[in-house]
Amino acid sequence: MLRFMPVGDSMTIGSAGEHTWRYRMWQHLRATHGAPFQIVGPRETLYDKATGAADSYEYADPDFPRAHLAGWGEGWYHLGPLIADAVRASRADVLLVSLGLIDLGFYTNATQTSENVRAFVTEARSANPRIAMTLLPVIPNIRAESDAHFAREVTLFNDLLAKTTANLNEPDSPLLLASLPHGYDIHTDTYDGTHPNASGEHKLAAAFAKTLCENWDVGTPYESHLAESA
Repeated sequence: MLRFMPVGDSMTIGSAGEHTWRYRMWQHLRATHGAPFQIVGPRETLYDKATGAADSYEYADPDFPRAHLAGWGEGWYHLGPLIADAVRASRADVLLVSLGLIDLGFYTNATQTSENVRAFVTEARSANPRIAMTLLPVIPNIRAESDAHFAREVTLFNDLLAKTTANLNEPDSPLLLASLPHGYDIHTDTYDGTHPNASGEHKLAAAFAKTLCENWDVGTPYESHLAESA
């Protein structure tokens, strides 16, 4: 049985009232994987904008495995020190990781963030030497349209992430870089230029699903049932 752990920032944890791409991915795997699997992780809540804390269970559809390791305002810098314990406790086999926007926006430059990716991978493998990881590049948000320096850092980090992923890939612990979500438009796939709406959730899930299907023969292409699960 494969155990999948979603790891990410505010785009992954989601906020009160949302489905989240984690839910869309669970639907996809349940429909197409054809084998038992689990969604695992040390956290279950959504972020509540009213309280300013990750203390909400008000999912649009709460009837799914809500486990994750994601946090509003958290990045590689924050979750790297937590990943080994999370992998060890949950016995995760596959990490679905979407991180970097917060790091580049507030904490570290592209080079420093890339170094934190390496530390994260090392820590995850210390808990499970056969862990598999799929990493999503940073999706430029609305800030990149007006902040040229930030936009350059995002582009540079994504280039470094591709190189880091290739350099750290190992046969026994595969590390794959997903493609940016096909057709993702921050003006139509988010509600504020950063956080995904329903169509954005589907496209984020589809990006991970495409990588799993094409490289590890897990599930099928997401687009084949996208409309049915809207």
